[in-house]
Amino acid sequence: MSARRGALSGTRVVVLEGLGPTPFISMLLSDMGADVVRVARPQHRSAREIGQTKGLSPDRDVVNRGTTSVEADLKSPAGIESVLRLIDSANIFMEGYRPGVAERLGLGPDVVLDRNPAIVFARITGYGQTGRLAKAVGHDINYVAQSGVLHTLGHPGERPRPAVNYLGDYAGGGALGAYGIVCALFESARSGEGQVVDVSMVDGAALLTARMQGLRAAGLFSDEPGTNHIDNGAPFYDTYRCADGRYVAVGALEADFYLAFLAGLGEDTTAWPDRDDEANWPTLRALIEERVATRSMAEWTEIFDGTDACVTAVLNFPEAARDAHNAERGVYVDVHGICHPAPSPRLHRTPARRPGLSAREGATVDDVLATWSAPAGLPS
Repeated sequence: MSARRGALSGTRVVVLEGLGPTPFISMLLSDMGADVVRVARPQHRSAREIGQTKGLSPDRDVVNRGTTSVEADLKSPAGIESVLRLIDSANIFMEGYRPGVAERLGLGPDVVLDRNPAIVFARITGYGQTGRLAKAVGHDINYVAQSGVLHTLGHPGERPRPAVNYLGDYAGGGALGAYGIVCALFESARSGEGQVVDVSMVDGAALLTARMQGLRAAGLFSDEPGTNHIDNGAPFYDTYRCADGRYVAVGALEADFYLAFLAGLGEDTTAWPDRDDEANWPTLRALIEERVATRSMAEWTEIFDGTDACVTAVLNFPEAARDAHNAERGVYVDVHGICHPAPSPRLHRTPARRPGLSAREGATVDDVLATWSAPAGLPS
């Protein structure tokens, strides 16, 4: 089969500029071929201006890759009308404001779906469109805390440690938001009718706990963080400091993998305590810590290379980009000196776009509409 353009080629997206999951969703859609137009508000403390104050210029803003940026004053009737003109020709409209804000601007679901009945209207918020906290402000750390996930990220007796903003902004909100949008787009292609997609970072982060909820119900997962098999509680599923101050990650959960791990650590480990007795875990942890501390990260990587011990060097970003496996697959791509994560997942017949420069600035609504001369819709 010959390769075609991205799976979402021909799909048109209008997104009101924002932070966190909103640009990430835009990137995911753009990577798969969608034509994404970001509406920036001039003279406003926008995501772009916030980024620039921290040294993040538009050309380095990786999540805005492949998008086109236009300016519109959302406080003026002319600005709102220009956005509505784009919406008339789009398949997806996305906003990340608190509930009620889009309605006050004149860009609420009633207005948008009346003008374009087949459009997918995606609303990206922290707490969702309904509920007592719907209009509350917050950030990733707040949403992950509200979902119950943050409580699980720590060791016994220590404070929970946020996982940067991966879980709320990018996993719970971004990745699951993109999934919901594409589901609605698929249904719209069949029914001809659009709908509102209510994306909540709390909802999404909570959804990530599905497996843990089942384990809890079976009495196999404790609510005390750092005491379970896969939350650093087990000594055979944790990170360990090497002789050079670097770390290796150990995930030797299964018995065979654990035996391979012990074999790599040295022959005398055969006399170590039984790992299935949790009373032995503190002793085992101390033994592993002592042994791992005798060699560098590179040495352990070489020792365990090709084994089933589930031991991996904890790489930093530059190392991850250079790593042999990642390089072979193209996990990271250099774009004019900027490291981009490659699009994922990979579709063999309609591959994603190769990452390119970030948002094209300075376009006008008329420029965009001139390229949108054909009817909107999914590729046939």
